[in-house]
Amino acid sequence: MASAFADIIDLLHMVPPGDEAAVAAVRERDRQLTKPPGSLGVLEGLVEFLARWQGKPSPTLDNPMVAIFAGNHGVTDQGVSAFPREVTAQMVANFTAGGAAISQICALHEINLRVFELALDLPTGDITREPAMDDRMCAATIAYGMEAIAGKPDLIAIGEMGIGNTTVAAALFAALYGGSGADWVGRGTGVDDAGLKRKADAVDRALALHREALGEPLAVLARLGGREIAAMLGAIIATRQQKVPVIVDGFVATAAAAIAHAVNPDAIAHCMFGHVSAETAHAKALAAMGVTPLLDLGMRLGEGSGAALAAVLAKTALHLHKNMATFSSAGVSGKDQP
Repeated sequence: MASAFADIIDLLHMVPPGDEAAVAAVRERDRQLTKPPGSLGVLEGLVEFLARWQGKPSPTLDNPMVAIFAGNHGVTDQGVSAFPREVTAQMVANFTAGGAAISQICALHEINLRVFELALDLPTGDITREPAMDDRMCAATIAYGMEAIAGKPDLIAIGEMGIGNTTVAAALFAALYGGSGADWVGRGTGVDDAGLKRKADAVDRALALHREALGEPLAVLARLGGREIAAMLGAIIATRQQKVPVIVDGFVATAAAAIAHAVNPDAIAHCMFGHVSAETAHAKALAAMGVTPLLDLGMRLGEGSGAALAAVLAKTALHLHKNMATFSSAGVSGKDQP
């Protein structure tokens, strides 16, 4: 492995464990709430997830955040997207102006929204002709993504924006898990059949061009990935070190988690996968990592939207856990003991 990635590899292996004492405290309170045990299903597990990875017996969601990472891709020169790459910057402006779906979700549910722009005027290399990034640029972008925790969030939902990035995500999955471009590409922003064929062909040509350099996960990221994917990986690394739970968005965001998982499967234990995308290969990628998504809403928007909705469920779950009456406080008889 190139020396540029040495510190990143170390961080992916030196991961702190979850706090099982905090989980036990959550379960003890849950047993006292005015409901049958387990009756809130996944919502109960969400509170345990927060407690385990925040290391708090009484978890918080005082400062939840959606972090969107935006980058541009040289592979768009191959006609792999229904939109020109100028749309990336235009959508970033829409996020900050409050006009995007993610902007409205965050405003309605009081979730902070931060957008990290990654050299939008300098697309990565066209992966069918050259590496997306050199190792040093990739490592520096991962390090930049680690800054997402600077505002001390107690939960981060990670998402992305980048015209062409479903193509590079498909290439990453193919390199990690095998198969051809046709096995991993989808319609993304809405390409027609000819566009879908161009996407699959671009992935196949990229895999063939870089085959000799794809032996290690971070080399795969540098050759085939994008700045936004590298930065999301950085956010995943930093959150584990700082005890911040993560909700991962859809197809492209999952590619960042897949790189971490390929280095050390335990490195993503603090990550929940917010939803399964309508991009058909997303379910296959989640299965390859052995993870189960929280929601299946038929969404394929990106921009952190599915992860944000999962965060809304987490907020609801925690509100119930903290504010429901106990059997004792409500004067309700508990379950008879044998």
